[in-house]
Amino acid sequence: MSAFRNPFDHRVRLHRSGCACGRHASQAEHDHAEALEARQLQDRVVEGAVMRALFPQDEMRRGFLRAVGAGTALAAVSTLFPLGLAKEAFAQGAGALEKTKLKVGFIPITCATPIIMAHPLGFYSKYGLDVEVVKTAGWAVIRDKALAKEYDAAHMLSPMPLAISTGTGSNPIPWTAPAVENINGQAITLAMKHKDKRDPKDWKGFKFAVPFDYSMHNYLLRYYLAEHGLDPDRDVQIRSVPPPEMVANLRADNIDGFLAPDPVNQRAVYDGVGFIHLLSKEIWDGHPCCVFSASKEFVAQNPNTYHALLKSILDATAYARKAENRKEIAAAIAPANYLNQPVTVVEQVLTGTYADGLGNVKKDPNRIDFDPFPYDSFAVWILTQMKRWGQLKGEVDYAKVAKEVFLATDAARLMKELGMPAADPARPIVVMGKTFDPKQPAAYVDSFAIKRG
Repeated sequence: MSAFRNPFDHRVRLHRSGCACGRHASQAEHDHAEALEARQLQDRVVEGAVMRALFPQDEMRRGFLRAVGAGTALAAVSTLFPLGLAKEAFAQGAGALEKTKLKVGFIPITCATPIIMAHPLGFYSKYGLDVEVVKTAGWAVIRDKALAKEYDAAHMLSPMPLAISTGTGSNPIPWTAPAVENINGQAITLAMKHKDKRDPKDWKGFKFAVPFDYSMHNYLLRYYLAEHGLDPDRDVQIRSVPPPEMVANLRADNIDGFLAPDPVNQRAVYDGVGFIHLLSKEIWDGHPCCVFSASKEFVAQNPNTYHALLKSILDATAYARKAENRKEIAAAIAPANYLNQPVTVVEQVLTGTYADGLGNVKKDPNRIDFDPFPYDSFAVWILTQMKRWGQLKGEVDYAKVAKEVFLATDAARLMKELGMPAADPARPIVVMGKTFDPKQPAAYVDSFAIKRG
């Protein structure tokens, strides 16, 4: 698989025998070892499925293995179920995975929960994948590493694949968003000194932070301010700040507040430097935030790997939707190599029972939720805001771009295979009391009194 060696990589040998990685006597041996490893991972998927069917409770399986040993257990199961035939059928029917070792970049926020938790909780390995999830400093770095193919796939803000595909701010590169990582899960947080300024009309001159120019945070904050009569470009300042740096900037009085992903908002409360003004679901309940994304080139060149990767994300998302799993997930993703946050902070976000920083404990189980379906209407709404604020120039074929980037067909098929609930085609979009018609995007943009485009 490494037949074409990079002559500019100091780790690669060009003039001596052996393989590119240096661990095998020849490149052929290297390729054989990779193929064998891929097949072994596929076999584990089949074996796992059979054992789960035979032993619905894990303790039953473990007791059986302790009693008879692994070798005897394998022989006994093989007499009851044709494991060899099943493995061969899986390898041929599903199609061999083109790649099994993958790198997926993520930003350490709860929006990335399915991508992160799929690593410690085994959802990637369940589908034959060996995935390294790579914590990344900011969205520009995520974008650049994904474009440079250092990451096979990535956690991105939902507007980013649309911006990349349309060439907004750069040359267009076809990109995809086949699954939404999370819905809701953001908030407007203000510095404690502003606890008596709850009316946005009092925010003239404020300095706000959002994670990135092409983010739901930017568009929701702008929408909220404009609906209260403030021009987001003239009455306040909005700057991009990586989420891990937001609380420090609030503490240093560099900003007055932010519309940020969690656990940033809850961490500001935990540290006593800010309070939660309102949850983003109070602006638009059910809004998308982040997505699982990959280039169209990766999807086309690695169809079996792509489907296995997407399926693992969808499976993890289904697990994350269940309230009873949220504390387990919080413990799994809180450590330093993932979110690097106190478990109690992550728990407050995922369970929806949280302190607001003003002495109140609030309960909202839908503070963050996980619904992976990439509705075309989500993409169209985002495109209208990109147009509204002057990021998108010229004529825009909203429906065409939405369909090409938000891969609803792939998501629907794989969700059905996993037994997940079907998407609701009539799901409405209501933002601050105003209903959005995705069939009339240009009229929607024209309807706003405050806009740039």
